[in-house]
Amino acid sequence: MSEQHPTVRRLRPRKVVAHAATALVIGGLVAAVVFVSVRPEIATALTLAITQGEPDSAHSALDRFYDLPDLAKDSFNAGQIEDARRYAQELLALAPTYPSDWNYGNALHDGNMVLGRIAAREGRLDDAERYLLAAGATPGSPQLDSFGPNMSLAKDLLDKGRRRVVLEYFELCRKFWEMEDGKLDTWRTQVENGQIPDFRANLLY
Repeated sequence: MSEQHPTVRRLRPRKVVAHAATALVIGGLVAAVVFVSVRPEIATALTLAITQGEPDSAHSALDRFYDLPDLAKDSFNAGQIEDARRYAQELLALAPTYPSDWNYGNALHDGNMVLGRIAAREGRLDDAERYLLAAGATPGSPQLDSFGPNMSLAKDLLDKGRRRVVLEYFELCRKFWEMEDGKLDTWRTQVENGQIPDFRANLLY
């Protein structure tokens, strides 16, 4: 798969929450600048503080936590396997720091999914199966609960004839994918009949 255009990556479902929060913050900052516009020297100082201030280390780490799922997936898709491995490992290492964050479930799923895809690519199919089940053990997230998980590793394993573990993964996905709208039943039937489902958008999320 070719590397996606940056605009496409920015529009992924998992970014919606982060962008909404950013919009609220920016809105507040704009309001603050307008409020002090009667004092130009204060407005100038505030603007400089916003655009040139020292980065907050906690915020930088959290931003990194939000960026890593896409960095890992995009690197794998671009054939940059060692970068993908490093990003996925970093993501899983960071995840315990943010157990209450909306991105926690994404981190567990996507970190394991990418490492599983690497394992499958390298011929370590038993490891790939373990990563798939670890991905399915995610508690979910706003994105996973609605749009559903990325099925790329499931497809990789189906391509290798590993149907049993994929069926088990589908059952794990039922626990968090609230809006799957019958997809899991359809896919399960297809896999049981020896077919590989057309996962469509669930190969992109």
